[in-house]
Amino acid sequence: MSIDNHGHEYEFEPQFGLPERLPSNERIIWQGSPDVATLAKSAFHLRKLVVYFCILLVARAYPEVEAGAGRLEILIALKWLAPLTITGLLTVWFLAWMTASTTVYTLTNQRVVMRLGIVLTVTFNLPLSKIAAADLRTLSGGHGDITLKLKGEDRIAWIHLWPSVRPWRITKPEPTLRAVAGASDLARELSAAWTAVNGPSVAIADNAPSRALSPAGRLQASAT
Repeated sequence: MSIDNHGHEYEFEPQFGLPERLPSNERIIWQGSPDVATLAKSAFHLRKLVVYFCILLVARAYPEVEAGAGRLEILIALKWLAPLTITGLLTVWFLAWMTASTTVYTLTNQRVVMRLGIVLTVTFNLPLSKIAAADLRTLSGGHGDITLKLKGEDRIAWIHLWPSVRPWRITKPEPTLRAVAGASDLARELSAAWTAVNGPSVAIADNAPSRALSPAGRLQASAT
């Protein structure tokens, strides 16, 4: 089974998150979308932007404070920068919300399906037999990113996947399930599904019951 790209916008989904109904021998194991707040912080770097704009506001207001200006003068000095700051941060949050609301990740017993896109919806089918390895990066609140490394010469353009892609892997993009809840549990489900398709085994780096994988852990597929 090759990696299929259904590159058109769907007006109707026969099955939620999927471009077509699953065959009778295939079942959904897990389905979910990114958490908005976690996606905004991890993929859109919202916290860094807040710090950046706060520094700009302080830098703009500081000369007025040093000069002994009153509150009104300080507010007048910030009359352009403050609205731009609020607008910019709200825009980033809105993009994160739109991305999360239009993204659906699906794990079946045969593949991982990624439905992506705000304006133009595209769906990528990633057969488990084509996945060489998977990395788990844990985030706050039990959320995490699960990155999939593909076998062979299969490639998906980085821009088509963003933000559901590992950062800075441009030449060989790695599809990523971003900011998903219960990432450790999903890692176990993915490991079990991969093993059922490809045979043993998938090595789990950390066997502690509360952590399926350490932040640097890997679900490493065998070479066979």
